[in-house]
Amino acid sequence: MGKSSSFTNVCQENVSFSAVFAKMQAIYSMKELELAKNCANLLEKIRYTQKLVGIADMLAEKDQLQAEMSRPEFWSDQTKAKAVGQKVAALEKEINQWQTLEKDAASLFEIVSLDQDDQTVSLRAEGENQLAELFKRFAVLEFAVLFSGPYDERNAVVAIHAGAGGVDAQDWAEMLLRMLTRFCDRRGFTVNVLDQSRGSEAGIKSIFLEITGRHAYGWLKSENGVHRLVRISPFDAEKMRHTSFAMIEVIPELDDIGVAELKDEDLRIDVYRSGGHGGQSVNTTDSAVRIVHLPTGITVTCQNERSQLQNKTKALQVLASKLHQYAAAQREEERAVLRGEFTEAAWGNQARSYVIHPYKMVKDHRSGFETSDTQSILDGELEPVVEAYLKSQKGVRD
Repeated sequence: MGKSSSFTNVCQENVSFSAVFAKMQAIYSMKELELAKNCANLLEKIRYTQKLVGIADMLAEKDQLQAEMSRPEFWSDQTKAKAVGQKVAALEKEINQWQTLEKDAASLFEIVSLDQDDQTVSLRAEGENQLAELFKRFAVLEFAVLFSGPYDERNAVVAIHAGAGGVDAQDWAEMLLRMLTRFCDRRGFTVNVLDQSRGSEAGIKSIFLEITGRHAYGWLKSENGVHRLVRISPFDAEKMRHTSFAMIEVIPELDDIGVAELKDEDLRIDVYRSGGHGGQSVNTTDSAVRIVHLPTGITVTCQNERSQLQNKTKALQVLASKLHQYAAAQREEERAVLRGEFTEAAWGNQARSYVIHPYKMVKDHRSGFETSDTQSILDGELEPVVEAYLKSQKGVRD
């Protein structure tokens, strides 16, 4: 077997890298083998990680959804059709990224290996640069391994509530809205406002958002909790330092099964005139919907859609998700009490602190993540915070 055929065969799925390198070592020195070996190691990592993230399952799901889209009656439900189309597009994008990365890594391995045959030309420097770029791409895709929760791949419903701190807290809630919106833009997620209550002077009292995109809940669940801000208040004439609080709730969006479990006798449904942004007929008809779950007192409102039926459908979906979260929280509290670890969910138990004055710091109290670059975090560059949180939840420490 010639050298070139050995290098080409190693790019096939089931070829043992160790067996190939045993043959290569008889031909080249360890220095000459280093780059090729690093390329092969990357290719092996890519293929192993593809199995962890379930590329085969993604392909099967994409084929199933595409078959569903080909049915004549598929487009009769525009809302469902749009959601399925978005999911197929997201799956295709993720699958293509992994397949392209594997192909590029295999090609680079073959090129740097065959380069050993021609001693008049050296591609080592260029090969090392390309390998570094491939490792960067792999690191970004490898992050998906952390999304192993049962609901991580789903859309998310996010609520932001101003807490203690008056106008400063309402302004802080709007700053968090800006932070999350920019982060969603960076990830390619779609943000839809379901309901909001503006502050009388500035900021927002509360806002409910629907975040649509693959792994939206997985990316955003790190933001769940109390967020504390320390700064010089822009609303204080004496320029005193103020501490403000806001709460972010992040819950996964459930499917129609969760809605079907709701009992009519447990619900009180009120309709009223929308006070939203406007649009044709939105503010001129009783299209807004408020649903109260009587056993728990959980209330959900939706007024962003154009019709009462659409608002009711969306409100029921959010209610089902909140009830699921409520039940899960109750079970966790019971387990914590039994373990003797129960702690009241009070404002003092903040998930993350942001200090702008007298120094700059963002600290996540759950993962231990800390940075002095507060502006980047507030501008929506949350990837380092999210990664630290997800790793901490799995017991992984850098």
